[in-house]
Parts: sequence; structure tokens; C-alpha cells
Amino acid sequence: MSYPIASVKNLTVRRGANVAVDDVSFELLAESDTALVGPNGAGKSSLVASLLGLIPRVSGDITIMGTKMNKAGYLPKSIRERISYIPQNFSFQGQFPLSVFEFVQLGLSNCSSFLRMRDSHTKILVHRSLERTDTFNLRRRLLSELSGGELKRVMLAFCIVRPRDLLVLDEVQAGLDIPSTQRFQKMLFELRRQEGWTVLHISHDIDMVLRSSDQVLGLNRRLCCRGVPNLALTSERLSVLYGPNIVSYQHQCRG
Repeated sequence: MSYPIASVKNLTVRRGANVAVDDVSFELLAESDTALVGPNGAGKSSLVASLLGLIPRVSGDITIMGTKMNKAGYLPKSIRERISYIPQNFSFQGQFPLSVFEFVQLGLSNCSSFLRMRDSHTKILVHRSLERTDTFNLRRRLLSELSGGELKRVMLAFCIVRPRDLLVLDEVQAGLDIPSTQRFQKMLFELRRQEGWTVLHISHDIDMVLRSSDQVLGLNRRLCCRGVPNLALTSERLSVLYGPNIVSYQHQCRG
């Protein structure tokens, strides 16, 4: 029986004078894939940032892995180290002196057992993660030298170098071409199954959400729809969420 990895109840978030998220409630069940969809400016990134404790909330409760987050966004280290986040944009200026190997190794640095590990053990863990994400050949490259697709796969290596329970992704396909997007999505699907991740991801690709997600949350400041994608994302609800143009656009794309 599935149990909630994360629970959000009556969440309200402000950005300046504006209400970005208004009285939103949902659960993320263990090992499920939940897509967060909605138009630009709908509050998706604000919701994710609040869930991660990066920005304060006006009201509401957030519970992750059975522990309630306080108003300041604090969670115990034992909980935080089992959460991973891949942002939409993750770039480096010039010749930032950090190699792929060093970056993935940082995924172990806040792990409780890291200080007890021998160098040979950390090297094995990093190499194994790079091999599983097809980035071993990049291990000596600087992060600033990578393409968008390479960097996203390296970030997946960072996520699997030690066990995680919750993976949050903010429009990870942004800036990727179609082959890179397909490769990343296939790898993410396989790793989610192997690692037992619960995934929450922001997406603008409704067709992909319909194909691969277990649950969808349609957000436009408030939740406009939720549930199994093919039942929740009806033409009527998409029209409420995005406006009437989204329905005619989808029909043109599928025609």
C-alpha cells in the first residue's frame, strides 16, 4: 500500500505583494511520478521552492517523510539528505574549476557516513554513478564545458551517488533539443524505477505528462485540476487552466 512521502495542506505563498500559491493541498505517494503543470506565472516554481524550504510560506503545513517543516523551512539533516533538486538553470561562468567527478562527489559531502568513507570507497561510488548515467567519459571535464544534455545527466549522477527518496525537478527539459530530452526522460524513468524515487516535476509538455506521470497537479495560483492525467487533463479543465487557446493548439499539434 502506498504511503505519502510528502504532504502539503492549505499552502499559501506570497511573492512580494502577490499571492503566488493560494490554499493548495496535495500528497506525493511513495515511488510515484507527479507532474506540476500550468501557465507561466502560475506559481509552480514558488510551490516547489516552498516545498523545499527555500522561501517562506504565509500559511499551511508541509510534511516530508513524516516530519513537519517549521515556518522557517527547517527540516532535520536526516530528512534533507534524502531529497534532491534539479533546477531549470544550472550554469557556471567561464572556467569554473570544478570537474564532473568533483561535482558528483559533492553529493556525498553532506551524507552522514561521508566522513567515515575511505577515498577508494567514494571513488567507487562516484564512478558507479557516472557509469549509470553514461557520463563516465566526462569525469575529468569541467562543468562549464558541458552541453545542456550532458549537464542534466551529470546532475542525475549527483542524485544517485547516495540514496534519495524525493527528487524534485524544475523544467529540466528547458534548453534541451528533442534527442537530449528523450534520452534524459528515458534515463530518469529507469533510475526512478531502480532507486524507488518519488518524483515531482514541473512540466510544460502535456503529451509527456499524459504518457508517463501517475498524477498531475494543474496549478494556476490555485489547484484547477488534479488526479490521473488522462482523467484530470480534459479539454474543459485545460481550458480553465490555460485558457481556450491551449485546446485548439493541442488539436493542431495532434492533427
